[in-house]
Amino acid sequence: MLSWALMFLVIAIIAGVVGFGGIAAGAAGIAKILFFVFLVLFVVSLITGRRGTIG
Repeated sequence: MLSWALMFLVIAIIAGVVGFGGIAAGAAGIAKILFFVFLVLFVVSLITGRRGTIG
């Protein structure tokens, strides 16, 4: 999911440089949402992840 966020970020940067402001804003918004979803899932997986057992 982080790769999708980075892809949309790159699309937003390229669209902003070329001059497509609306597309750049949309892609940046999607990238931001995907990044925060990834961050929440990462924290949840750290909290509820498997714990190593001895024995």
